[in-house]
Amino acid sequence: MECIESHRLGNVCATAASDIAMSPSIPLQEMIRAIRSARTQCEERGVIQRECAAIRAQFRQTDSGARSHNLAKLLYVHMLGYPAHFGQMECVRMIASPRYSEKRVGYLGAMMLLDEKQDASLLITNSIKNDLAHSNQYVQSLALCTLACMGSAEMCRDLAPEIERLLRASNSYIKKKAALCAVHIVRKVHELGELFAPAARSLLVEKNHGVLHGAVVLITELCERNHETLERFRKIVPDLVQIMKGLVISGYSPEHDVAGISDPFLQVRILRLLRILGRNNEVASDAMNDLLAQVATNTDSTKTVGNAVLYETVLTVLDIKSECGLRVLAVNILGRFLLNNDRNIRYIAMTSLQKIVCTDHNAVQRHRGTIVDCLKDQDASVKRRALELSLALVSATNIRTMMKELLLFLSSCPPELKSHAASGIFNAAERYAPSQRWHIDTILHVLTTAGGDVRDETVPNLIQLITNTSELHCYTVHKLYRALLTDISQPSLVQVACWCIGEYGDLLMKGECQETEAVQVSEDDALDALETVLQSHMSSPATRGFALTATMKLSTRITDNVDRIRSIVSIYGSCLDVELQQRAVEYNALFKKYDHMRAAVLERMPVIEKNSLGDTNGESMGETMKEIQTATVKKAEPLLQQQPANQVCDLLDLLGGSEEPLQPSPAPGLSINTASTAGGDLLDLLGGFEPTPLAPAPTVTVYDKDGVALTLNCEKQSDSGLTVTLIASNSTDSDISAFTLQAAVPKSVQLHMKAPSGDSLPARGAAKVTQLVVLNNPNKVSLKMRIRVSYTRQGSAFQDTVQVDSFPGL
Repeated sequence: MECIESHRLGNVCATAASDIAMSPSIPLQEMIRAIRSARTQCEERGVIQRECAAIRAQFRQTDSGARSHNLAKLLYVHMLGYPAHFGQMECVRMIASPRYSEKRVGYLGAMMLLDEKQDASLLITNSIKNDLAHSNQYVQSLALCTLACMGSAEMCRDLAPEIERLLRASNSYIKKKAALCAVHIVRKVHELGELFAPAARSLLVEKNHGVLHGAVVLITELCERNHETLERFRKIVPDLVQIMKGLVISGYSPEHDVAGISDPFLQVRILRLLRILGRNNEVASDAMNDLLAQVATNTDSTKTVGNAVLYETVLTVLDIKSECGLRVLAVNILGRFLLNNDRNIRYIAMTSLQKIVCTDHNAVQRHRGTIVDCLKDQDASVKRRALELSLALVSATNIRTMMKELLLFLSSCPPELKSHAASGIFNAAERYAPSQRWHIDTILHVLTTAGGDVRDETVPNLIQLITNTSELHCYTVHKLYRALLTDISQPSLVQVACWCIGEYGDLLMKGECQETEAVQVSEDDALDALETVLQSHMSSPATRGFALTATMKLSTRITDNVDRIRSIVSIYGSCLDVELQQRAVEYNALFKKYDHMRAAVLERMPVIEKNSLGDTNGESMGETMKEIQTATVKKAEPLLQQQPANQVCDLLDLLGGSEEPLQPSPAPGLSINTASTAGGDLLDLLGGFEPTPLAPAPTVTVYDKDGVALTLNCEKQSDSGLTVTLIASNSTDSDISAFTLQAAVPKSVQLHMKAPSGDSLPARGAAKVTQLVVLNNPNKVSLKMRIRVSYTRQGSAFQDTVQVDSFPGL
């Protein structure tokens, strides 16, 4: 009896399970309603899991009549982000179905669930080929859309002849789809472009706008991929001009009219193709000049659609070899865009003007007032573009007017733009300053307004400028002294002021300044100002260092308060900051042991010479010497061999005597003057040894493109350890921001990237970014490194990759 009951119970359970599996799932609309009504994510997942289980059960039934219904529900589940990969084979089966309703859902599922990386995509190649030859145009359309969406390179090679055949079909609906499918094939397999070139040219005689649009897109792709094809298609410029003229002068057409413009989408595509065909070709450019002038004057600019066509016209005019009058017309159109209420239109106008300001400077200058007004825009992107364009418009004739506007903008601009604005003002003032005094006043105004946002090289640059203008020393020190009394929160301003008081304190206390209002400053007043900086919580260690050195220098420029200076210096002999402590100890020693040398050591700084390039980029003379020496080493690189560090050089390194690296003996015919180091002085005391110079690690340039250069040198730390130094520089006239380096090495090599020295590269090599990369290669594999360079210039992002296969010095 127990066996019979057990057998009956098993049959009942099996029947129940079968009923559940065979029960039809709910309709798509009800499933959507149930998912939307779920109050929690857990409840939503429960509904989807139940439906997916039912769909799986239905997929297992070969005679199921609701296949398309179930796959449609699964695609909705996929759109919500839930896994639906188990429906891939069902898509393949439904594509092979003779029913159009099932083919439609099957192809849709293939486009959503499959891609060229899935093996299942290869299974539909034969079905697509059969459907491309189908008598029903809508079945052919499904196959074309699927191939254009997810066709792999292998599928494209197999089906390209079929697509070329359909391009010559009589049905416009199919030719339009085939042209867009051919675009995908050309992008996947470049060499197949020659197959479609004759058919693409024949499509330009079509009257159907959809076919024309597809043909223009296909020809554009072919011309961008192959220079020979581009030369052949230059002959169709008259045909494109005729098509474009027909669109411009045609009357109202309900089928193609958009806000009063006849088929603006086709017009934009034709203008882009004309831009490619006319670039660097005078014959093609002459053939389209009249058309471009007609489009520029006859297109309505009150609607967004018309502005889109005008913008493409402007880009085409500026990119081809157009007439001078036409280029002025294009710039004037961009000037009208600047008056538009739409911020997006103003932004693209300034972006375009930024690109042509170097070549058409006078034409852009006519719209200077409008551009400056955009500095007051509330939109941050528009404000940034207006700032960049305003800085580019500064010239020797308008420097005073533009600088007033820029300084006014600097006082109220957002914090994220202050650094960029200050840098641009410094560069413009250096290039076009009408006088030295104006130059100094402008920089001091910037430091007073945005002293915490300027670049590090601003302080040495200004110090050099002040040093070289001896007739303004009295004026400058008085002005900086007053600024220091007013505000000590701007670090750069405080540092320059302290330096000037230390150097020219005697001029300050004389009070005989003809350039500015005379102010009587006593010795105590000057020392009080410096002591305020030393004691302020807003002063950084670097700023305190400037103030301490200035205080020490005043000991040779005053007579009554030397004891006070000695007491101030002695206090910092026990400072927690090592740098300040070291300076204080040295200055104390100067007072006690070498007082007879103090006046000579602390005498006024000589005039700072500019570097050999005739331009000062914020680098000290030591840095300039390093660059010259590096260049010399690079030329003599094959002659240099790595030398192990000896004990003398280790001693010098421990003493930290010199900031400049030890250099090898110069090559014959080259002479490099190298200052003696503190380490060398110590060796002289010990007996006149001369240290054996170390050969520096050879430096090689691994990347040099669009003005951005990246050099590399290596230093072997151990048998398996290596330190790679990457140094990036920018030789263009535009600042670079968001500069990052990423590196990849073989898996067995351990890589550690230290923090970079910065993320911005100023224009014209004003500063460099250094990145240290530590490598550990325990398995001694062949060392390779791939470096990705990313940066932003003038609002456009750039990214490039370079591979380093050999490392110098290894």
